[in-house]
Amino acid sequence: MITESFPPDVNGVAHCVLRVAELLTHYGHHPLVVAPKSLDDKGPDSSFPFPVVRVPAVPLPGYRSFRVGLPSRRVRAALAGHRAEVVHLASPVFLGAHGAMVARRLGLPVVAVYQTDLPSYARAYRLGRAGEAFAWRWLRGIHNGAARTLAPSTVTATGLLGQGIGNVWLWGRGVDTRRFDPAKRSQEIRAGLAPGGELIAGYVGRLATEKCVELLAGITALNGVRLVIVGAGPAEAMLRQHIPGAVFLGERRGEELAAIYASLDVFVHSGPYETFGQTLQEAAASGLPVVAPAAGGPLDLVADGVTGYLVPPSDPDAFTAAVARLAADPAMRAAFGAAGRRKVLGRSWPALTEELIGHYAAVLGATGARGPRSAKVRI
Repeated sequence: MITESFPPDVNGVAHCVLRVAELLTHYGHHPLVVAPKSLDDKGPDSSFPFPVVRVPAVPLPGYRSFRVGLPSRRVRAALAGHRAEVVHLASPVFLGAHGAMVARRLGLPVVAVYQTDLPSYARAYRLGRAGEAFAWRWLRGIHNGAARTLAPSTVTATGLLGQGIGNVWLWGRGVDTRRFDPAKRSQEIRAGLAPGGELIAGYVGRLATEKCVELLAGITALNGVRLVIVGAGPAEAMLRQHIPGAVFLGERRGEELAAIYASLDVFVHSGPYETFGQTLQEAAASGLPVVAPAAGGPLDLVADGVTGYLVPPSDPDAFTAAVARLAADPAMRAAFGAAGRRKVLGRSWPALTEELIGHYAAVLGATGARGPRSAKVRI
């Protein structure tokens, strides 16, 4: 599994690779993860139940905590030494492009998982039409060399096909409904965040330009509503200035994060470039109504008027109005939250990993190799 990001990074790509690799190991398969070196790299990783090979990396300009993996001989040596049978490219861009080339030279089938909307990021960071066009050319080169591309949502799959990327299949993401559970609601956390008993609307995610968190500023002007922002990133200083009325909690993980989710009243997500939207699933599992832009992955995840509200992307007034409507109607909040949890109960990581194993089996079968349902596979 060649990934652009892996723990200790906190993002959707890193989380997805970790959960899938853990489950593959649990099922008796043999995953190897190839990932960029982290900022605090101290040598070989021994904290995971599977081998991890780190390659040299450099920080992304303006986003020091995100490391870009560099082409390295370690990739070929790792795949050959592991006797890999199939290569899984997780959100391939830089390291993934190199991994695709190595896999091709070794004659290994490739499953490429599309997760990062690079062309939209080029637009968000004002790289112009040329930057967006270059991003699509780069991605076509990677994905059209794979046996299959797995897209996380119907909108994303349709967009990839429209851009000339072929053999696209739908594969979503799992959510841990035991960890993210309404039962973890904490009055102590609520009292700390909203000592006046205010309704708590929360955002969880990276604080970066493409997430457009500044669109949520109007929520702080609503009477009896407290906006809580959980996460870190290069846009944090700007957001603290732009939304002084919000409570910034920084990055939170694990059980603490699960308790914070459950202690919110409304979840709001502002990013219009999501290919999926894992935090929306975590919020739904936590029993929260969700407000999100009517674009990309949220279109699959939020049933408008049933589990939350979909609002016009990039319209700050629409986000504020949706939160105000939910704040005024406790019964609606409860109904939406319950419906959202019911909707995600079948989306467990084991179920999604079984789907993924089916894709491995298909590409191995197409090359005449043995499939993972009849034998244990090295990924």
